[in-house]
Parts: sequence; C-alpha cells; structure tokens
Amino acid sequence: MSWRVRVVHSTGFAYKSAVTSSYNEARLTPRSDNRQNVIVNRVETVPATRSYRYTDYWGTAVTAFDLHAPHEELEVSGMSVVETEQGERPAADDQVDWEQLRSEFVVDRYDEMLSNTGYVPKNRQLAATAKRLAKDLTPEGAVEAVCAFVHEEMEYVPGTTGVHTSAVDAWNERKGVCQDYAHLSLLMLRSLGIPARYVSGYLHPKPNAAIDKTVEGQSHAWIEVWTGGWWGHDPTNDTAITERHVSVGVGRDYSDVSPLKGIYTGGGATDLDVVVEITRLA
Repeated sequence: MSWRVRVVHSTGFAYKSAVTSSYNEARLTPRSDNRQNVIVNRVETVPATRSYRYTDYWGTAVTAFDLHAPHEELEVSGMSVVETEQGERPAADDQVDWEQLRSEFVVDRYDEMLSNTGYVPKNRQLAATAKRLAKDLTPEGAVEAVCAFVHEEMEYVPGTTGVHTSAVDAWNERKGVCQDYAHLSLLMLRSLGIPARYVSGYLHPKPNAAIDKTVEGQSHAWIEVWTGGWWGHDPTNDTAITERHVSVGVGRDYSDVSPLKGIYTGGGATDLDVVVEITRLA
C-alpha cells in the first residue's frame, strides 16, 4: 500500500538588527528512491533570493541561496508532495553474514558509515552492550536488537538535549529525542561493523490518517543500515519504515543533514519559529 503525502516545512528567523548579507543551504527536498517518489517540490524564501540546486556528497538535494539586501526577518518554506511505500529489506540471497561484513571490500567501501564522529563517538561500554545483544544473531537480527534496546532504555523527553548533544551525552541522561535515538543506534551498530547512516525526514503521526486532513507534524530521524543492501529502521518507535516516513537527507550524523545552515553578517537572531504541516492526500 502506498501513500501520497504533502509536507510543508516553514522556518522563520527574526534578527536583532538588519542583516546585510546571508548565505544559506536548505535540505528540504525529499529523496526519490526505490521507496518514494517526489511529485512536486519547491523551496521559497521571503524576501525572495537567488537560489540554485545541487546534490551533496551524500546524495541529498540542497537548495543554496544568498541574500544581499538588508533584512530583519527571513522565512524559508519547503513544500513537497511525495508518494511513499513501506520499506523493504534486501532479498534473502543478497543479505550478508558477519564474515562478509568484515571483508576488506565492505570495510573500505563503507568506511564513512563505520567511522566515529562528534555526534557518534566511540564508547567501550555501549560497544560491549551491542556485542552482547548481537550474540548468536544475524546482522539483521542485531539491528533489530540494538534498536529495541535503545527504544526501551531511552525516555523520549523533548528539551533535555539539543542539536549539539552526542549519543554518549544522551545515553548518560537516558533521555532525548529522535536525533539522539538515531545517534545512539548508529554508535552501537557501527561498533559491530555494520555500516549505518543517519536519515532525516518527516513522520505522519497517525497510522490511520484521514485523507485531506492537515495535522501538525515534525521533523524526524531514523537510521539505515547496509547488510547487503540499505534498509531502514526507526529506533524512536522501534518500527520498520512505513508509508508514514518521508525521507529527506542521509549522512554520517545530524551535521550532514540539518534542514538549514548558513552564515550571515549583521545582528544576531532573536527568534526562530519552525512549523511542519503534513497531509495525507491519498
């Protein structure tokens, strides 16, 4: 079963004094891949800006724009209509075992998705826990076990962590949001030698969503792993990827896929307002 979903993501900035110039990147365009197809997408700004699009190193669509007229507010809006399907794992004949995961080819090919980062640092305790959870399991089973562990051990509490919180920081608190669940899962899976990447996107909050009813949504994060092919799992909800998931960016961690980043000249920002609206169209 497939869904057709419209997502509107609007971000507004207010500045203390006029900004004379700014350079920005927006990652607000969903991916077109074997699970979803983008029908319509546009990214607009107020004031109007010059923009161009490119695909970054990780395969995420980026809208880059700059503004050189004085302005005290900036609004960036992305609107997309996407057809989505439920995620699938690699076929049984394509799945790899632990020995194949440790092969020189795989380790070299997926080095960046096996490496540690500021958000996903090394941690001996969590690596030992991951090894215990994975004992006697296949790589696919280990992914499920790790995500179930993160889901059970962490408490979803908005506001306890921030955009700069690492997986270890969140683990020490045992609290966090979807970003922290994803980073923690990545840390444990990479310690096992399973290539794993961060996915940003959106999640419709209602499994039985009514057609044409717009609801308040939010940005969401989950993971994808390579066990002979890439497939996803949502550790925050401990579920497979469904039609309700709309993926936007992939990367090593949050820093590769943040929805908006940029630099500007002028007064500091005093207010940031983010609104996400999501509608099931079919």
